[in-house]
Amino acid sequence: MRNSSQMKLTDARRDFYRKLAKNVGFRSRSAYKLLQLNKSYHIIRHGDRVVDIGSYPGGWLQVAKDLVGKDGLVIGTDIKQIDKLEGVLCLNYSIEDPELQAYLTRHIGRVDVVLSDLSPNISGIWEVDHFTQINLSRMAFNLASVVLRGNGSSIYKVFDGDTLSAFVKEVSTQFHRVKISKPAASRQSSSESYLVCSGFREQS
Repeated sequence: MRNSSQMKLTDARRDFYRKLAKNVGFRSRSAYKLLQLNKSYHIIRHGDRVVDIGSYPGGWLQVAKDLVGKDGLVIGTDIKQIDKLEGVLCLNYSIEDPELQAYLTRHIGRVDVVLSDLSPNISGIWEVDHFTQINLSRMAFNLASVVLRGNGSSIYKVFDGDTLSAFVKEVSTQFHRVKISKPAASRQSSSESYLVCSGFREQS
């Protein structure tokens, strides 16, 4: 169990990024997670074509759009309706909807980066929440396996738990490099981290 000083530090860090996001106009404090991950691993580059899965309310979309610039393309999708963002294509599909893959393959084609910050509705039963979250990330990975170009990159949120290592091994079969990273904007006491994947092995 965390002591009171640890809880205060966690709350202070969360409030810091929340206030910072509000001051600069980001839709969520999680925008800083993507900024920090990209600073460390350079996943998103100018001119890239990026798909962000589970992108509501749009903090990652704002970051991605700034990183790809006017020559790039950013597509966001979520089961919740995303408020319009200039220069971003917002779709209203769940990762579980087969029409999402159909739309992307038909209208978008291959992309450079797939992002997934998917999280389930938390039940409070950790084993259930962990399993559900990894399953969501696995669906994002399966979609990425279809729409990523060769040598493309992905980022997947993951919850620590019994099935994480198996998922890391599964992802590693299709990417040359897979790193587990926890950005400073994440609560350090949480089980949340991210798989940062690069060098996609496109299937022939």
